[in-house]
Amino acid sequence: MKHDRLYLLKPDFLDAGKGPYFCPGCAQMVGLLEFYPVLKEKLEVRWLDFPRPRPELIDLLGEENQSCPVLVLPTAPDPSLARSPLQQAKGRWFVEGANEIAGYLARVHGIGIPH
Repeated sequence: MKHDRLYLLKPDFLDAGKGPYFCPGCAQMVGLLEFYPVLKEKLEVRWLDFPRPRPELIDLLGEENQSCPVLVLPTAPDPSLARSPLQQAKGRWFVEGANEIAGYLARVHGIGIPH
């Protein structure tokens, strides 16, 4: 993995035969990418289907960490980011949740801070 990888759920999914639905946190991330197009060059975006299991995330972070949106880092983060909501699983660092990811991206890439 070369860049931070952002995992989002594809829109218009069904859940228990109802829907179509979208993930609000994933939609927030799409909006952030539109606000700050420079992020599209710095992140790799992966779209996942809604149903679990989500094998790609299980391979990276384990079965207990399949939620989206999630940002998976290719290397250990800078120690100055220790205040960030960083988590670790299976030897990989990640940030989970739209607001947490937005805050992390603001600190790392100098975009606006969520208010």
